[in-house]
Amino acid sequence: MNDTDLISAFDAWMEDALARLTDNSSQVFTAIQSGLEGFNSAILWVLNLAPFYIVAVVIGLLGWRLVGRRFGVLSAVALVICQMMNLWPETTATLALVIAATLLALLLAIPMGILSGYVRGMSHVAEPLLDLLQTLPPYIYLLPGIALLGYGPATALVATLIVAFPPAFRLAALGMRMAPVEYLELGMATGMTRWQMFTKIRLPFALPSIMAGINQSLMMAFGMVVIAGIVGSGGLGQSIYDAIRKLDIAKSIDAALAIVILTMILDRLSQSAGASSPKGRKA
Repeated sequence: MNDTDLISAFDAWMEDALARLTDNSSQVFTAIQSGLEGFNSAILWVLNLAPFYIVAVVIGLLGWRLVGRRFGVLSAVALVICQMMNLWPETTATLALVIAATLLALLLAIPMGILSGYVRGMSHVAEPLLDLLQTLPPYIYLLPGIALLGYGPATALVATLIVAFPPAFRLAALGMRMAPVEYLELGMATGMTRWQMFTKIRLPFALPSIMAGINQSLMMAFGMVVIAGIVGSGGLGQSIYDAIRKLDIAKSIDAALAIVILTMILDRLSQSAGASSPKGRKA
């Protein structure tokens, strides 16, 4: 068997395995799809409870509190511009998708990253897998999602979750290793339990790194949301994809501008939230 035959056999095996998985576990994937879409819809429902100007004011006040007065005012004005471009529903849909995917990624990545910071063997196994996840083209994650979950927000959520997972994992693991040895030795000398050493020594030193991981996960999620527009994710990503298909340059620029606005606002807010921690302020 030559190399071509081997690759063809492997491709055929992969397609057959995916087909059997789809046929035999359709109810499981339907339940997963319903759960993911329900979670995304719940966040979107919360974002749509208040009119756009209320949301803009709340974000502006939050920006004022965390970053500064100028940023707060500009954030509110920028969100009003999204409404003026008739893209507010798409803006909230994108924000809901990013929040949902990032929350799911963080729920998995941070505990696993903390555990990896303690267990060196886990870190050695995880690093090559994280390298693989971060170097594969993002489009790759959409293909099995389409086959198993169909078109829609569920596939976009899974693909965005995968992209947002590695930075939070890496930086949480790194943060666990940042506690100075002398502090750990002092904790052991004073009779601290493992839990006390975690909550009073390791976690405070790790918090700035963990917050940086949250920030990076948000940024990766925004990048993937645009790509996920091709699978019917809704929001600004799909608006850009539809505008490209129709060669509507003005609409694509408007949607891209709205994504830039959202990305900059969440980037600065998450950075400032990390800097407001005790260790972040000290740094």
